[in-house]
Amino acid sequence: MTLSLPGFDYHRIPTADGVELNVAVAGSGPAVVLLHGFPQTHVMWRHVAADLAMDHTVICPDLRGYGASDKPAEVDEDTYSKRTMAADVVEVARVLGHATFTLAGHDRGALVAIRAGLDHPGVVTHLLTLDVLPTLDMWDILHGVDAKVAWHLYLMAQPVGVAEPMISAVADTFFASFIDDWVSTPDAIPAEYRAEYLRASREAVPSIVADYRASAGIDVLHDQADRASGHTLAMPVTAIQQDWGTALGYDAAGLWQAWAPDLEHRTLSAGHFMPEEAPAEIIAALRELLAR
Repeated sequence: MTLSLPGFDYHRIPTADGVELNVAVAGSGPAVVLLHGFPQTHVMWRHVAADLAMDHTVICPDLRGYGASDKPAEVDEDTYSKRTMAADVVEVARVLGHATFTLAGHDRGALVAIRAGLDHPGVVTHLLTLDVLPTLDMWDILHGVDAKVAWHLYLMAQPVGVAEPMISAVADTFFASFIDDWVSTPDAIPAEYRAEYLRASREAVPSIVADYRASAGIDVLHDQADRASGHTLAMPVTAIQQDWGTALGYDAAGLWQAWAPDLEHRTLSAGHFMPEEAPAEIIAALRELLAR
């Protein structure tokens, strides 16, 4: 049984290349789009979405390749580039009648959100990212044995056909390892949601790997082009992270400032799954961002 967000209506919305996304919508008013992370689906936003829907139109899609959205075969490097996935989000909002929106993303969804902000500055009015660095910086700060915290990035960066059968052979063990290792408050992800994330991920191994593979290839090239041209995020940005800068020895706020001149950067003591572990703090941060 697929879990859903109570009180939300569900739609299947085609994007520009015909890929259909599963999208939950509720509320009225200015639009806020919430993008999930790995290894999850849109229901990770259940607490935040319910609060925001009291005075906003809240749009929660499953990203292409995840959850109940289409999972197109990886025909080239663009199929799962963050540029393509960002265009999906902009099209979904347009179909729902929203020419502009606030965008929040966690983990993989945050990388899509960053790319949407860079590619569509007239559409994304405010941007919240949770527990990521921009792709180019992420690779730059992973050195030596410290890089083992991101071992899955290297596995899924391999050519087609290498990681997929390995992960499929032990899918539940693989995906559960991230849920269980990255959560600091285990009861924040109840058993039925944990099972939902495992089921959805187990059924999407090729597309999840393709998403990660793009982040070791085409996504890096897109970030490099923006950095070379001095292109930055034009909207107010809030970036919330665990204190990875202290743990891995880099200036997280400084890295973010180079991309986001109008920046609010903060660290949070919660684990990686912030919208589930610390929903009140994330709701407050989003509402503060909306007021900027």
